[in-house]
Amino acid sequence: MSIFPVGGSRLAVSIILFLIIFFVVVISHEFGHFILAKKNGIHVVEFFIGMGPTLFSFTKGDTKYSLKLLPLGGACMFEGEDGLAAEKGESSGKSFQEASVWARIATIFAGPLFNFLLAYVMALILVSTCGILTPEVRTVSEGGRAEEAGLLPGDMITRMNGKRIHLSGEVTLISQLNTKGDPIEVTYQRDGVENTVVINPSYDEETQRYYMGISSGGYLECNVPQTFQYSFYTMKFFADTTFKSLKMLVTGQLSKDDVSGPVGLVKVVDDVYDTAKQYGALDVFLNMVNIALLLSVNLGIMNLLPIPALDGGRLVFLLIEAVRGKPIPPEKEGMVHLAGMAALMVLMVLVFFNDIAKFL
Repeated sequence: MSIFPVGGSRLAVSIILFLIIFFVVVISHEFGHFILAKKNGIHVVEFFIGMGPTLFSFTKGDTKYSLKLLPLGGACMFEGEDGLAAEKGESSGKSFQEASVWARIATIFAGPLFNFLLAYVMALILVSTCGILTPEVRTVSEGGRAEEAGLLPGDMITRMNGKRIHLSGEVTLISQLNTKGDPIEVTYQRDGVENTVVINPSYDEETQRYYMGISSGGYLECNVPQTFQYSFYTMKFFADTTFKSLKMLVTGQLSKDDVSGPVGLVKVVDDVYDTAKQYGALDVFLNMVNIALLLSVNLGIMNLLPIPALDGGRLVFLLIEAVRGKPIPPEKEGMVHLAGMAALMVLMVLVFFNDIAKFL
């Protein structure tokens, strides 16, 4: 008898799995802010997960902890964060604005940093359990461009277009993103000797993309030092994927249908769960860890973008303060962040309805 639910209950399980992933990733981010604020003597007024109406809350010490209705993020609210309390003489001596500029920079930066630390832990779990796929050439298509360039099964790819390669996924990513069929410089190692060739990918009409004519993926069961090493490479690969996706979105190579919010992420979790459950609970767990790794890296990078209301936007103002020796007037900074928050909320609503249109 299967331990996994079927039918309508599958969606309920997928929603629960998504919420677990969401809580782990967002709590990690906000805990980074929280722990550095405490370290720097900044009073955290409220630590909350989610947005919108409060479902429940409790107070411990001088901080209120809340869970809100909508799984759309979270926040640490610091005393005097907008600077107005200090101006009115209402500060307790632990306000955000009274901390040194470098303490405030560290507190804001800690959120994304903890996302990357969480992602590394997730990568450690995956690599120690599953090993990794190396960029070793597994097959060479007969008559393909890679064969013409002289590649053979067993060759270990070390660089592509000058970029150091550590994982099979990096080979696939570079190939898939080569949408114009540009020549790819490939450096590989054979019998201890490195060779460099240029492969001109061929276009396949059926799939409408360019191929080099190879597949890669040699299995490596990592020892302890390799586990730490390749976990970093795995996290870096997810970061590279996120950066390239953002670039493609900005340049119009990706459309709004390639962007997902909570509804779209539930659909992704549901699809992955439906595929993985036939292999057992461990496979489901590892696939959810993989999704959490991607989302944690994504959240860390997105929050470092210099967008008002996000951590990156706040860091810009703090760095300006560090350079000029005095802060931007709080009311002006507040207006910028308020406009940024309004724009982000509109974007969230648009993404939500786009998800509904795509998946429901």
